[in-house]
Parts: sequence; structure tokens; C-alpha cells
Amino acid sequence: MVGSAIKRKLEKEGYRNLILRNSRELDLRDQNAVNNFFASERPEYVFLAAAKVGGILANNIYRAEFLYDNLMIEANAIHAAYQAEVRKLLFLGSSCIYPKMAPQPIKENSLLTGTLEETNEAYALAKISGLKYCEYLNRQYGTDYISAMPTNLYGPNDNYHPQNSHVLPALIRRVHEAKISNSNEVVVWGTGKVLREFLYVDDLADASLYLMSHYSGNQPINIGTGKDLSIAELASLVKKAVGYEGDIVYDTSKPDGTPRKLLDVSKLNNMGWSYKTELEEGIELAYQDFLNSEVRAER
Repeated sequence: MVGSAIKRKLEKEGYRNLILRNSRELDLRDQNAVNNFFASERPEYVFLAAAKVGGILANNIYRAEFLYDNLMIEANAIHAAYQAEVRKLLFLGSSCIYPKMAPQPIKENSLLTGTLEETNEAYALAKISGLKYCEYLNRQYGTDYISAMPTNLYGPNDNYHPQNSHVLPALIRRVHEAKISNSNEVVVWGTGKVLREFLYVDDLADASLYLMSHYSGNQPINIGTGKDLSIAELASLVKKAVGYEGDIVYDTSKPDGTPRKLLDVSKLNNMGWSYKTELEEGIELAYQDFLNSEVRAER
């Protein structure tokens, strides 16, 4: 999702000399393959968007894979970029790197000031390692490697799996299937009261290119909207976009995750960037992408 959005943005801005690989073409967990790729292609700028990602269920069940895969992906890619003398690298992390009970909205300096949220601890530890590796290379060798921490993302090419995806795409699929099957209700994990922030992925791509052009430094930069809403409010927006008339029922025996996770985006805003896509519009666009993905899957 993120890589394709960055590709769309670069092409829209007129960039043509793009070096692209998906996970089938280049396994970033394979150190030799990654070293050979960087040695032969010698890219000047790197947007490191690759990661093993998932929602609260996948993060909680597959902790070993989430830690190992993400550590290997980022360590191999960042180290190979250093060896190939890449001019600049942007490492994309996640807002889950911050402590579970960090003061809200979360500032960049909250990093490593408290305990992580348990269900996504493995993913967070991996991402913290990646951004710290970028910082240490900068300090030791004078590289220009920057890290950005996006909030929850959604949009074209998202993963709409009903169990292993993030909350918004999972809701889109469940609500759509309930509409098609004439089901009276959709069950959602947790209380519906926790608060989350969401950013349309094309806005992230825009911010990524902006940072690549305008920022250098060791501290990560938050990327988000600076606005959040409850999961119950999110479900209502999804119901509206899908045209579903049934009820949303909350399974309070399931975990909520972090009570609130709103990013302080004042640093990026003060640099001159802010988001463009409002959530209601973005959900409608995401639902159309889901419908298109269903059509593609049937062919």
C-alpha cells in the first residue's frame, strides 16, 4: 500500500528513474540478495516502506515473525544503503513505537519513555531498532538517513483481510459482507471507545517526498492529521460509506489495544506540510478500492 502510493506520487511529480522491487522480486530478509541489489543498482535515494504489518490479532499471534522479519528487512536494507553510499534514505516506522501511556498528543520526544503496548510490542521493537540504526549511522558516519512515524494508514492497495488487517480495512470488508448477506449485525473487537487517528496513504506519500526534500536530522518526524475519533465513530463512517443499515456490536471480551494514539504533528506542520484528505472522503475512496479489489480477485 505505502510503496505503491509513493510510486504514484513520484510519477505524478515527474520522476522517471525509479528503481522498484516488490517482495516477490527481492526478499529483503535475504542479506546477500539485498547487498547484490544495492551494489548493482546504486540508488541515490531510498524510501524504505517495506515491512511485515497487520492488525491487533496478527501482531499478537505472530510476534516472532513480526520481530524477525522486520528486523531483517530494515537491517539489511539500511546497511546495504550505507555500503552503497546512498545519498539519502527515509525509513518509515509506525506510531506504535511510542509508549502505551504516552501523554497525548504524542510528541516525538516521547520515544523510549515508557512501556510499549503489549499486543504490538514485537513490531514496535523492530521499528525502534530501525530508526535507531539510522540515527547511529548518521552520528558515526555522517549519513543523511531520516525516520518518519506515520499514524494508522489506509487507502488504495490496503489489506482487507477480515482478521489479519488493520481496523479500518477490516471494518470495510466486514460491513460490506454484512450488507451483501443481509446480516443484522457486525461484531467489532473491544469496546469501541478507544481513540485512533487515520491518514490517507496518498497523503503519507506526499509527506514522504516533502521530508526527503526538506528535512535532515536524527529525531523521527510524526506524520498524521492531528485529529482522532473513537472506533465506534469510525464504524459509523464505514457504515455510511458502504450503505449498511445493520447494527455494530462490540465484543468487550477482546482487547482494545492502546487507549488513545494521537500524534502531535506540529513539528511537520511548522515545516510547511499538512494533510489534504478528510477521513469521510478517504473512507469512500478506500471502499471503492475494496470493491475494485474484489472485482480483480474474481477475474
